[in-house]
Amino acid sequence: MLKTAIVLLALAGTSPALRAQDAAAGQGKAAMCLGCHNIPGYQASFPLVHKVPKIAGQNPDYLAAALTAYRKGERKHPTMRAIAASLGERDIADLAAFYAQLGRGALKPVAATAAPAAPPAAVAPLLQRGACSSCHGADFNHPLVPAYPKLAGQYADYLHAALRAYGTENHPQIGRANPIMGAQVKPFSSAELKLLADYLASLPGDVRTVPESRFR
Repeated sequence: MLKTAIVLLALAGTSPALRAQDAAAGQGKAAMCLGCHNIPGYQASFPLVHKVPKIAGQNPDYLAAALTAYRKGERKHPTMRAIAASLGERDIADLAAFYAQLGRGALKPVAATAAPAAPPAAVAPLLQRGACSSCHGADFNHPLVPAYPKLAGQYADYLHAALRAYGTENHPQIGRANPIMGAQVKPFSSAELKLLADYLASLPGDVRTVPESRFR
């Protein structure tokens, strides 16, 4: 029942505009994104210090949902809120399509049938307690539905900051209003969330940062 409810919630949040994605149009709209998301290892400094997430190769449904959440203020981040506020539904869908396919020909995708290595002893019970694979997939690179993000290979410090943000309330600049993730992270300490983030970052995944030619 829990998994069914999660799937229904995810599908309900998927925008109809996703059915009209145009990656080529998205490339023309990505100028405001390139200076952060197309520089490998680029470090954000406000409101938290962490690497800007890898979004090339990410699920387009998730990217669109994330931008929509920033636009609505459900995700608190001053810079992302300002950028997302300038975007319409079609803009969001096009940008999501562009980044989902960016660099696809440069790397071989991680096969869904590849068996993930056994997690470290300290991490295994945390994964089980959080039921992380029930949404994000056994390898954390092939989520249950496209509205969920690929986590494998993402920057560890970003994952840690994101997980903590889901459990942060009543902060003017940090927080993510997601009832599922909020309930999942609150029982964990920051140290436990860091262990999870470090493990997920160590896994092979499809997400990456593709440098813009001017930044190479």
